[in-house]
Amino acid sequence: MIGPVKTVIEPAEIDAPAPSGTMNVRVLRAGLESRFEKDDRVAVEGPLEYLLQHPLLGLEPISFGTTMRTPGDDENLAVGLLYGEGIVNQASDIDTVESSTRRPNVVNVRLRPEVRFELQPPTRRFSAGSSCGVCGTTGLDGAIARAAATRITEGGGVELAVLLSLPDTMRKQQSKFGDTGGVHAAALFDFSGDLQDIAEDVGRHNALDKLVGRSLMGGRLPLSKHIVLLSGRASYELVQKALRAGVAVLAAIGAPSSLAVNLARASGLTLAGFVRATQCNVYSNPQRLSYRRATAGAPDSSLSEPK
Repeated sequence: MIGPVKTVIEPAEIDAPAPSGTMNVRVLRAGLESRFEKDDRVAVEGPLEYLLQHPLLGLEPISFGTTMRTPGDDENLAVGLLYGEGIVNQASDIDTVESSTRRPNVVNVRLRPEVRFELQPPTRRFSAGSSCGVCGTTGLDGAIARAAATRITEGGGVELAVLLSLPDTMRKQQSKFGDTGGVHAAALFDFSGDLQDIAEDVGRHNALDKLVGRSLMGGRLPLSKHIVLLSGRASYELVQKALRAGVAVLAAIGAPSSLAVNLARASGLTLAGFVRATQCNVYSNPQRLSYRRATAGAPDSSLSEPK
């Protein structure tokens, strides 16, 4: 007979967040036949406030919003979010971006005075969870219209076999996921399947924002010759962010939403979901994908658009 169960996590047993964005905890591994205490690691989730500084906004920086994220790479997360929102369009629009030394969990982005942008009303600024993209924003119809107006016309082709090999490559580089099992990733590949960059975060949208922020500051945008692979599902917001970055091929381990599929089809983005080692579903613009026939010596054949 099993006796009283001890408290799984005692406050004294929780370590401070590790620099890697994970935290040690003491847990009870409970099974039908045995139970024991062990050390485990969980992903850190904490708030990050974005401060925006520009002469149009006054002398002091203003709060652009707050999101929940995994600490680390906060500066690129802020840059990626501001790029996705259309506040910045190129790396030179940013004078400085730095985490606050006086206030934890705050990042300050100072724009160059010559940058012009549309001032948003206070209701447009948002407070989002780590799973949110446009959640909490107003003007959704306008956001959809802007995203649908984007056209992805450049980019060469990628072999289906290369696309199907990417999840295994990404998984091997997901250090935080390996520690916790609770962190999303967004990975950047060239059309040959070589990994260019990877970002991890407890939030799906944050991971892509970090990746886009690094790509902007590194001079990679637009990503018309690249594949972005998502560790989860492909929602409308993630397709929107991919379009903004000029991504040609967006692939996901999970499923897309109906709005994501419609947006990808209208914009010329190649969208694939349920990507596995031997197959995937291609929801839009499959003409960028090619495959080698089983018959030796047969030419490559492009996949056709589904009816």
